[in-house]
Amino acid sequence: MRLTILGGGGFRVPLVYGALLRDRAPGRVTEVTLHDVDAPRLASITKVLADQAHGVADAPAVRATTDLDEALRGADFVFSAIRVGGLAGRAADERVALAEGVLGQETVGAGGIAYGLRTVPVAQEIARRVKAVAPGAWVINFTNPAGLVTEAMARHLGERVIGICDSPVGLARRVARTVGADPDAVRLDYAGLNHLGWLHGLYEGEENVLPRLFADDALLTSFEEGRLFGADWLRSLGSVPNEYLHYYYFNREAVAAYQRAERTRGAFLLDQQARFYATVAGSERAWDVWDRTRAEREATYMSENREVSGAGERAADDLESGGYENVALALMRAIARDEPATLILNVRNGSSLSALDAEAVIEIPCLIDASGPRPLPVSQLTGHEAGLVSAVKAVERCVLEAAASGSARTAVKAFALHPLVDSVQVARRLVDGYRDAHPGLAYLRP
Repeated sequence: MRLTILGGGGFRVPLVYGALLRDRAPGRVTEVTLHDVDAPRLASITKVLADQAHGVADAPAVRATTDLDEALRGADFVFSAIRVGGLAGRAADERVALAEGVLGQETVGAGGIAYGLRTVPVAQEIARRVKAVAPGAWVINFTNPAGLVTEAMARHLGERVIGICDSPVGLARRVARTVGADPDAVRLDYAGLNHLGWLHGLYEGEENVLPRLFADDALLTSFEEGRLFGADWLRSLGSVPNEYLHYYYFNREAVAAYQRAERTRGAFLLDQQARFYATVAGSERAWDVWDRTRAEREATYMSENREVSGAGERAADDLESGGYENVALALMRAIARDEPATLILNVRNGSSLSALDAEAVIEIPCLIDASGPRPLPVSQLTGHEAGLVSAVKAVERCVLEAAASGSARTAVKAFALHPLVDSVQVARRLVDGYRDAHPGLAYLRP
């Protein structure tokens, strides 16, 4: 089986390759093609993978190319993890937004919209090339904003593109461990959009064990989301939100913390990864360099949010790998080997959530096998949840329309309609600021 990784020079690629190295079952991936537009980064990650595979019998062969069609040809699966504009683009997204007093986070609020406006045209061109060059391939999208980008690609690829994220998986596993349940045996009642979902139930057989969590203060504040949101607010909601909802529920505090920070998350990662690529190029121990850098990156994840909530340092369980790369591997196994699995995925809504139309890409538990994903029944969103999800989906649709038409007016509408942008005038200045910061947004015309 052949896997192509788009964004193959990206820092997270060794996580995916590590999952492939651990897979010894018949029908496993035997060839990996890395594609990236940045040849030096591609060479650095290829070096890390060679070090990672040292001494592993029958490790998947790795080849690298900067030619997209060459990378796609013959692929069974295409893993898309591109970053249009690189980390410099992310840092600029944060700066422009914070200068206007609004959130510039990579996938949430103004930063997410700016990232989407840069990424959607590129993602759609990739989808067109996949359809032309590798029409039998399944695309697994991890490119952020994952739900928006998956919906953009689905307009060309239909059901053959599936979005994944490790965030709801991590949430569910933390809650299950907290209440003494087996994370691999529970049934999840979770729904929303990518980075905008809620865990409504956690079932052992027919019993929802989530009430155990809400009944015990010590349990409720013993895991990441409990410390972020606080016991009182979780009880008020009656559900456990995805960690990214902290940006909505505590927005003023989060923006203030980001403004006080010595540098933004994007600026930190830009500096860190520049050091990584410079170091690994001349190192004989490429894997060790990568692993140290990964540990630092994970330890500082959402540090401003933890500061706001007084959540303290991340727990050891949260620093372990085993997130989206294992979701991707389970997804490929289910399709290629017809090994049914239940996974939380970004797929078309169909009739699952009444608040949204059939074509909207949502995040929901699915049963997946050789025929693809089928959404499983979940609780309907509450009024508050449905309102927030509908508002953000309307913003995503404006981003898709702006990318298709090149209309700056529609881009302004996308920013102005977002719940975390509080003024049409701010929205207009954001569009101007992002066009100045990103040559790739020159396509937006008055």
